[in-house]
Amino acid sequence: MIGVFKAFQPVVLRGEGKIEFGENVKIGVINSPNFYNGYAYIEARKKQSKIIFKNNININNCFSVTAEKSIEIGNHVLIGNNCKILDSNFHDLHPQRRHDSDPNPESVVIKDNVFIGDNVTILKGVVVGENTVIGSGSVVTKSFKGNLIIAGVPAEIIGEI
Repeated sequence: MIGVFKAFQPVVLRGEGKIEFGENVKIGVINSPNFYNGYAYIEARKKQSKIIFKNNININNCFSVTAEKSIEIGNHVLIGNNCKILDSNFHDLHPQRRHDSDPNPESVVIKDNVFIGDNVTILKGVVVGENTVIGSGSVVTKSFKGNLIIAGVPAEIIGEI
């Protein structure tokens, strides 16, 4: 681990890879759901895996991020309660190889000033452009340019900023 973060809720750091924190990264919110019964889970699973948190990031309770390749979270990002960011399927999708690892993890990038609502899942290969707002309950399966409002399952553009 490189850098420090401020934890208001328990944080579990796992894996053989690199986890890096910039300045002013806060994990957990006292006056928010799941404060007393949750924790954040951050795993850079393999030696080559990396998770990078840039600066001035506020993460609500019950956050989970797992990387087999790489996940980068930009500056001034707000992340809601019970969010997940994953860069892999973690299992091969072919039925005969289902117990093998995903052969093709894909990096995830959350650019600067993104606001992620509660209960959002961001999947492998996604780039979320700067200033984007992701509505609560969304599942983000593809990349979006900046200055958008996206929401839904799967997430789609519902507005512009």
